[in-house]
Amino acid sequence: MEPKWLKWAKQLQSISQAGLTYSKDVYDLERFEMIKKLSIEIVSQYTDIEESVLKNVFVNESGYATPKVDIRAVIFKEDKILMVREKTDGKWALPGGWADIGLTPREVVVKEVEEESGYDVRAIKMIGVFDKKCHPHPPSLHHTYKLFIQCEITGGNPKTGIETSDIDFFSENKLPPLSIDRNTESQIKVAFRHLHNPNEPIYFD
Repeated sequence: MEPKWLKWAKQLQSISQAGLTYSKDVYDLERFEMIKKLSIEIVSQYTDIEESVLKNVFVNESGYATPKVDIRAVIFKEDKILMVREKTDGKWALPGGWADIGLTPREVVVKEVEEESGYDVRAIKMIGVFDKKCHPHPPSLHHTYKLFIQCEITGGNPKTGIETSDIDFFSENKLPPLSIDRNTESQIKVAFRHLHNPNEPIYFD
């Protein structure tokens, strides 16, 4: 789904990050710095992002490069799915966000739902693990895994949060405009398959 230039740039960045972490040879370290600079130049060439910005958001990590983890809650009520309207783009997404250090996926999804929708929930089932590059998301600088976790409402009341401006439930055939950086229609369809068939196997790329 992602353009080849972005795939190559991310691979080069990963190689340089690991090399700068583990290499002891001064000449190798110099070469890995050159590879890192090359990855920045590639992204800058194909986007409007300045190199100074890329140094902060694209190549600022150290250690062995690993995917980032985005966790989304799948919550059904009367055959409809809970979604929140994102303030950043005015479109709709499953409640969720980046995984937090020190919290389990279960703890993250419960926290995110409460913060973004006001509902208290209990996590009950993993629905899918989506590799962002395999789905029609916009190109991203980070390699991301998306964990979809089914939850059930145990309390609370609908309430918007810092990042959300509206909350509602939608039927499978009447989905709102989606925030496709966060979730795609095909991924929402996978979630509804678990509603219709509780024995549906976990999806993973």
